[in-house]
Amino acid sequence: MLSLEEILAERFELEDPELVAAFDELPLWSAPFGLLLLDTVRLRPGLRVLDIGPGSGFPLLELAQRLGPEASLVGLDPWRSAAERARLKARFYRIANAELVEGVAERMPFPDGHFDLIVSNNGLNNVADREQALAECVRVSKPGAQLVFTANLPGTMRSFYDAFAEVLRDRGATDRLPALAAHIGGKRPTRAEWEARLRTAGLTLGRVLESSFTWRFASGRALFRHGFIRLGFLDAWKAIPHPADAIGVLGELERRLDRMAEERGEIALEIPFACYDCGR
Repeated sequence: MLSLEEILAERFELEDPELVAAFDELPLWSAPFGLLLLDTVRLRPGLRVLDIGPGSGFPLLELAQRLGPEASLVGLDPWRSAAERARLKARFYRIANAELVEGVAERMPFPDGHFDLIVSNNGLNNVADREQALAECVRVSKPGAQLVFTANLPGTMRSFYDAFAEVLRDRGATDRLPALAAHIGGKRPTRAEWEARLRTAGLTLGRVLESSFTWRFASGRALFRHGFIRLGFLDAWKAIPHPADAIGVLGELERRLDRMAEERGEIALEIPFACYDCGR
């Protein structure tokens, strides 16, 4: 652990390639969810913390620094390359109280009753089996532990998906509308669905904090070329139409979004979400 003298003597060179490589590229998609999560967590020294799905290190590394060296944190994620990125950032910023473990939430490699706090920033809604993941959260948490997680609500990007449905109808692909509905519902459970799962798992729901932000784009072309769209959304969108018609459907969708932007001045996608504050 660095002493205060070492911290005060440290100087950062902004052109240092290692600094640039370690600089946090936290997607703005993740930040609004995470800010509400961080405001909801009860901070105190010495906590044992599990972050489910930290990707390249958020909120794991931020929590590790806010809690201080007395705390110990583990990030559990199946994305190996992202974990390596998080380890690089931890080494550069001298964060010694956080580690990354490769694995999935449905089969956690941790003992029973181990953690005081479990967090997940828009991660639990992306696991393969939510019920099993919550059961594992209960197993590895201590009595009295806090579980805080964020998740999209069903109205996410409604205007985009309404336009997607219109394109499918106009192209005579109404048989693909159920696939679109499954995609929307699969990643965005309702509050009632989450609350039922939490009760079944044996968790006590304290507060549900709802919020939203707007993801704004100048055009459909801009939206489809955004790095996070390409990384996190495009493969799922391509799988909705018939394979032979995927390019045609998405091309027409892009053109409709361009027209929408011309008429309205921009594309404004509302992202409603909730933060669930639970007890063990």
